[in-house]
Amino acid sequence: MFILLVGIIILCAVFDFINGFHDAANSIATVVTTRVLTPLQAVIWAAGFNFIAFFIAKYIIGEFGIADTVSKIVIQDDGVNILPIIFVALIASITWNLITWWFGIPSSSSHTLIGSLSGAGIAAAGLGAVHLETVGIIAAFILAAPLVGMLGGNLITIITLHLARFVKPQRADIWFKRFQLLSSATLSITHGLNDSQKEIGVIAAALISYNSTHDVSTIPNWMQLTDIHDIHDWVPVLCFTSIAVGTMSGGWKIMKTMGNKITKITPLEGFCTQTAGSLTLFLTELLKIPVSTTHVITGSIIGVGSVKRLSAVRWGVTIELLIAWILTIPISGVLSMGIYFLMHWLFL
Repeated sequence: MFILLVGIIILCAVFDFINGFHDAANSIATVVTTRVLTPLQAVIWAAGFNFIAFFIAKYIIGEFGIADTVSKIVIQDDGVNILPIIFVALIASITWNLITWWFGIPSSSSHTLIGSLSGAGIAAAGLGAVHLETVGIIAAFILAAPLVGMLGGNLITIITLHLARFVKPQRADIWFKRFQLLSSATLSITHGLNDSQKEIGVIAAALISYNSTHDVSTIPNWMQLTDIHDIHDWVPVLCFTSIAVGTMSGGWKIMKTMGNKITKITPLEGFCTQTAGSLTLFLTELLKIPVSTTHVITGSIIGVGSVKRLSAVRWGVTIELLIAWILTIPISGVLSMGIYFLMHWLFL
């Protein structure tokens, strides 16, 4: 059981690393597309602010609310050992993330994890093993989050264009290229706040389950946990560091989709996109709802692009993305169920 717990912690770090390079495009695609930073400069910039998010969550917000939500997706029950469920879910999540990364599909790492946890939980103990209300709220934000991002992007662009209406285009480009550094930093922070916490929640659930079935005196102090609010600092540090290192590894295939395939981006539009995405992600952080950074930033790009004219948005690409988003949770769930049944057949 201890080996399984250690395996879960390692897989969580791997998942966060993959999440970092899978979702790196979200926070740096527009800043690279508008040539404010080179790709290398951008990933280093984003990675640094991904990690700064840890200090904001711990010392300013004062809690890891999204982690708390994720830790409750699989219900802790005396009759169900959730460690194998979590282990299988992580394998399925990593597998699907790598597949979508390889084909350049900006799917959601968050919803991949949610779907995988749900699928493995159902395979192990039926629907009763999954907190369906929580999963339902998260699934609803597949549409809600990009809509909020789209409305935010639209409104912020209209306000910004009004404020800058008397500025010469060349001067505006210079100004907004500088502003993009700030908006990219805030987007990277909110990306770190949102995405890193999911694995904190997974590790917390595993530690709580392990502690509930073992004599506390035999467990090292740094692994003792009965309540996520008492989680040791090494867990969030591990998760925030992993996603920051992953971000430094880049994500060029998805960046191409996010940067120009949805709509052409100018420095002003890049600033508006990132600002809208940051505000949306910060709102969901306060609501303690894990959402997809990919969904939010895509919605923001659409909202910004639609200000020019609706035809400026490549709706064919947008529809393809929407289909991929909707299918992520069920596909991840089925994949996770299949892996669980296979491992159960092989080892039990």
